[in-house]
Amino acid sequence: MTHSLLKPARRRLLAAGAAGLALPALLSGCLDKSASFRGTDVGRSDIGQNWRLPDTEGEMRSAEDFKGKVAVAFFGFIQCPDVCPTTLAELTEVKRQLGPDGERMQVLFITVDPERDTPQIIREYLDNFDGSFVGLRGDLEQLADAARAFKAFYAKVPGPGGEGYTMDHSAGLYFFDPEGNVRVYARYGQPVEDMVADVRTLLG
Repeated sequence: MTHSLLKPARRRLLAAGAAGLALPALLSGCLDKSASFRGTDVGRSDIGQNWRLPDTEGEMRSAEDFKGKVAVAFFGFIQCPDVCPTTLAELTEVKRQLGPDGERMQVLFITVDPERDTPQIIREYLDNFDGSFVGLRGDLEQLADAARAFKAFYAKVPGPGGEGYTMDHSAGLYFFDPEGNVRVYARYGQPVEDMVADVRTLLG
């Protein structure tokens, strides 16, 4: 399933992700002590704070815009061969399984390849999954700032023979609570039923 260029990078990403989330995981504890999550509780970390990115319409967005919903953010790119479409398909299924509560979940796709991913391409791509999904595309500086805010990783990788390129990137999901704080980190491959359960917990 995994593209050959991404296999070694995936191992690096998972290692980097585990290291980056190790401290928050140790410090984490639900702000609501009665809540428990199937993903990693990062409620006491500073992950996902103070980021701003333009959407595909050019409007600057931040976590404030999605208060009242459970926003789910992840980093990816349109030419991603398997991780990104798989994740989008899984999030589409999460929304479906939530039933009416699915309207209270907002997916945010942050491109790590703004050179190739134009606003129109992103919008058309997301519409293949769910028209409500929001695409975010910053310039290189805005993208770097957002990645730092989420402690996410991305890097350009030359293609075979130096022709073209692909992108390595963090593959996890960041779940915001309705107050606009990242509360849960879900690793790539987290079962859909786990994500459904965590969204329901966050919705209360």
